[in-house]
Amino acid sequence: QVQLVESGGGLVRSGGSLTLSCRSNETVFRISWYRQTPGQEREWVAMSTTTNYINVKESLKDRFAISRDDSKNTVYLQMDNLKPEDTGVYYCNRFPAPLPWGRGTQVTVSS
Repeated sequence: QVQLVESGGGLVRSGGSLTLSCRSNETVFRISWYRQTPGQEREWVAMSTTTNYINVKESLKDRFAISRDDSKNTVYLQMDNLKPEDTGVYYCNRFPAPLPWGRGTQVTVSS
């Protein structure tokens, strides 16, 4: 069974950067990053496929980038110029046929 594990979160100051990792135990064609900010529903952030198709939420394109290293079964989310409103729990999941949500990785951006 496919398993995904998120890592790389932490506490960073406004304007800082973080790179999140989503590691799977096997190659997954399409993986998306999501986030849930305080008081909000979980939202889609970015997607990557093994065919090098990528897409990032329009409002985040100037600061977030997604990439993958299939030799490591890992999808990355590079986040630059972080803002306090980016604070939340970040998750990755397969799409379609999503798996049960993992614990995610907490990102906290201080002002």
